This record gives sequence, structure tokens and C-alpha cells, in this order.
Amino acid sequence: MSGFIEFQNVTKEYINGDEVLKAVNNLNFTIDKGEFVVILGPSGSGKSTLLNLLGGLDHVSSGNIMVNSHDITGYSDNDLTEYRAHEVGFIFQFYNLIPNLTALENLELISDVIGRKIDGKSMLDRLNLTEHYHNFPSELSGGEQQRVSIARALVKNPNMLLCDEPTGALDSNTGDMVIELLYDICKNNKTTVIIVTHNEDIASLADKVIHLKNGIIESIDTKLDDGNADSIDAEEVLS
Repeated sequence: MSGFIEFQNVTKEYINGDEVLKAVNNLNFTIDKGEFVVILGPSGSGKSTLLNLLGGLDHVSSGNIMVNSHDITGYSDNDLTEYRAHEVGFIFQFYNLIPNLTALENLELISDVIGRKIDGKSMLDRLNLTEHYHNFPSELSGGEQQRVSIARALVKNPNMLLCDEPTGALDSNTGDMVIELLYDICKNNKTTVIIVTHNEDIASLADKVIHLKNGIIESIDTKLDDGNADSIDAEEVLS
């Protein structure tokens, strides 16, 4: 099997005394470039562990993770730093904005991370945040803060967006708006978007749904390719 992302017999173990906990256990799946993927499962199912392994935030105990034909499980710490800086955009539930920096300054910090100048204003404009360049996070609503975090993830033009419960701290209407935005980014930019969630409603939009339970893949649902995926109205599906 081959794809933009491949998990090959991936296991992550944590050892507590004599007890071995397999947070994820022998995962095998592929994700193609530009897919909108939902990883679905209850708390403790291994969803966030999977995302952290793919994002280079944690190391596998065994197995291989291929990204664009590169085995990231063999990367050094410096290699992983470069991988996270250039290939991956992270979007978390609680935004992780720096409180004493404005929205624009939160984006401009990325220039130091990736080693090149970014256009933070244009990205904020794109996400309808033009009026909030100089607002601090405490002056923004939850939805606005999440859009700033999405802008920060996008401004380096990553190949994939990894989203860990991105709507968990939002009300349902604002959460739907954020999911619609992520879906549009995926389909318009061909950015691979992977969302970890327990919200089954989001799964109706996905090209692929990976169901996890107790660290094991229960099933993988794939949308039939009827050539009409780009025409789906995310707002209509979520309403």
C-alpha cells in the first residue's frame, strides 16, 4: 500500500513499573494527499497519541511512519524539528496563543521558526480577521482565537494540518464555522487535514474516517470517489 502518509505496524508503549500500556497498537493505514480525515473514538482510545506520533512530537516504540516517502521514525531530533517547522501545522483545542502578543505578532513569530519572512496580515485577512491585527488574545472571542491559531498554522504553507479537538472549547455554531473553514482549506488548497475528535457529526464530511478504540483500529470508512467530493457544502452537512 502507498499514500502520502503511511502507518506501518505502528505501536506506542508506555511502561509503568511492571505494566506495559499500548497507547496505540499495531496501526496500519494510509492517507492520501489532500484528504479530509477524521480520527474518531472515545477518550483514551489513542487518538491524540496517533496525532503526536505523526506530528513528530513523540517517538514510536515499533513500526514506521512514512510521510511523502520519508520515514520520519528514523529522524534525529534536529530532523524532527525541521519536519515540524516546515511540513506540519498544528491546531489544538485551546489555541496556545501567546497572551502578551497581538494576533499579528503571534503569526509573525513563525518567521523565526521557519527562517523566512511570512505575510501575517494577508493570512489574517483571508480568515476575516483584518480588524483584529492588534488585538491581544484576551480581547478576542473563542472563535476568533481559534481562527488566529489556524492562521498561524497555515501561514507557513504546511503539507498537512493536524487538529486535536479543534472545536472542543467552542460553542456548536462557532465550532461548525471552524470545521467549515478547515474543510474549505483542505479542498481549495489540497492540504491534508487530519482531525482528532469524538464528534461523530464531523465524520460526515470526511474522505476517510479511522475508528479507534483501546489503541486499535476498529474500522476505516472511506467515502466512495464519485467525483463530487469538492461540491459538498460543509455548512449544509453540519447544519
